[in-house]
Amino acid sequence: MKDIIKKLNDENIGKVTENEPLAKHTTMKIGGPADLLIEPNTIQDLEKAIRIIKENHLQWTAIGRGSNLLVSDGGIEGVVIKLGKGLDHLEENGEEITVGGGYSLVKLSTIMSRKGLSGLEFASGIPGSLGGAVFMNAGAHGSDMSEILVKAHILFEDGTMEWLSNEEMEFSYRTSILQRKPGICLEAVLSLKEGNREQITAIMQKNKDYRKETQPWNYPCCGSVFRNPLPEHAGHLIESSGLKGHSIGGAQISDLHANFIVNTGDATAKDVLDLIDLVKNTIKDKYDIHMETEVEMIGREKE
Repeated sequence: MKDIIKKLNDENIGKVTENEPLAKHTTMKIGGPADLLIEPNTIQDLEKAIRIIKENHLQWTAIGRGSNLLVSDGGIEGVVIKLGKGLDHLEENGEEITVGGGYSLVKLSTIMSRKGLSGLEFASGIPGSLGGAVFMNAGAHGSDMSEILVKAHILFEDGTMEWLSNEEMEFSYRTSILQRKPGICLEAVLSLKEGNREQITAIMQKNKDYRKETQPWNYPCCGSVFRNPLPEHAGHLIESSGLKGHSIGGAQISDLHANFIVNTGDATAKDVLDLIDLVKNTIKDKYDIHMETEVEMIGREKE
């Protein structure tokens, strides 16, 4: 690994850290170490990093701001690429904007609202990055990324890069083509609409207030754990099954919203996974409904 680190540093691609605890890089504050964590300065530096990674036959995984993510206690083998500073550019062209994959979704929605541009109100309380939001077609309050995305610049697993149109992204509920054909969103072009700034700001504030009142953001968490098995809602099913507030180790099904699992202080990924299994088995037994996770679970087993 020392040779790889030297090659990456020689290329001056950005920050490179060995055995970096991923608990420091996820909103759940859970996760073992990455063999190597790379935080590239630019898209061009990311391309260089991918070339070096592939030449040395290493596995790689991409993360953003670490929301909607559960990293195993054993950490992640190979290289973790974090899209953050350096891939958080913003270019404006009237109602169309180009946004880097590392850009904060909350920050972006706030800036656009102040400019009187509508379309991102739903994202005002989603604590992730633009790239992660495109990957999972993040949404809330009746809208999602598929409603505003024009095209996305994707880096695929084989190192190739391509712009995909909205149609080519194959969006559906909390899903895109990137979950079937692995890749990361480097940047995206979004189409917004001019609107009334006061009205947009009021809608965003209402959405933020709703999240504060109904979701446990005072504890480390990853957001909604389960997809809604429509027409049912995951939180309602979990609460009606009597699991609201149930704990395993340091992980707890939130007292405020049953589709959230919170880290009460010393939770491990295993604690969270055990709670997830408990919910799945209970809901299957009681209601014969199969619960699918919305949170992405990655990493290796702890030795």
